Amino acid sequence: MLQTPHQSLQVAAVPTQRAAAIPSQRRPARDQDAPWHTEAVCRRDEAGLFFAPSKEPTAARLSREDAAKRVCGGCPVMAECREHALLQPEPYGVWGGLTAAERRVVLARRRRRDLERQQSTRATDHIAAAG
Repeated sequence: MLQTPHQSLQVAAVPTQRAAAIPSQRRPARDQDAPWHTEAVCRRDEAGLFFAPSKEPTAARLSREDAAKRVCGGCPVMAECREHALLQPEPYGVWGGLTAAERRVVLARRRRRDLERQQSTRATDHIAAAG
């Protein structure tokens, strides 16, 4: 059965970085046995806020994405949502306070960082083997 983006969001994930925005003394403890997405703030909002309608004008898209990011900013599971969207990777919508384009940038930076680490490790191993 195909899932709509909203269904995917409800079942899949919601970010934790937003938890950092809420002082820990005000946050209730999370049930570690429950899936993290059960505490997602966006589960109470319409999917239209997080996913673009077809042929959406740029100004409307930017406004909608900003509103979605504000919802994400108050979410106790924002980091988990963001990581989910980066690991899947989710190609559409606002997840973990990031748009699809912003997630592509994060992924590119991670790949570049990982490649640099690999090259550094190889160089170190090569020097150690030669010495």
